Amino acid sequence: MRIELVVWAGVALILIAAEALLPGVFLLWLGFAAAAMFLLLLVVDLPLVWQALAFVVLGFVSIGVYIQYFRDREKPSDHPTLNRRGEQLVGQVFPLDQAIVDGRGRVKIGDAYWPVEGPDLPVGTRVRVLSAHSMALQVREAG
Repeated sequence: MRIELVVWAGVALILIAAEALLPGVFLLWLGFAAAAMFLLLLVVDLPLVWQALAFVVLGFVSIGVYIQYFRDREKPSDHPTLNRRGEQLVGQVFPLDQAIVDGRGRVKIGDAYWPVEGPDLPVGTRVRVLSAHSMALQVREAG
């Protein structure tokens, strides 16, 4: 058996296995390109430079197939704010733990302190979370 066949089969298996460890869908398609190289070399004997070039082209083609036909078919999440704690707080009301002075203050939510940004307000004022940006909550006085 030619060494190129073993190498391309190994590269395909490694890339597909790496996809299982590092999910992101990208390595899977490169693994398919390596598998296609293995099948191509079963039929045609190519020099190493042409093998590399063919792999690059097959990689672009396989990723293009993913983008064209599969990426838009992914099911939207039923929990879009999962692992986005700041976004989960939007709309909720909390008392200020630290006054907002010069646009910055702090609230205590559960056992964590969150920096807040908004108009200057005294300690204890109830504020509504409008949005979350860069780990700071944008707030206004709850009315």
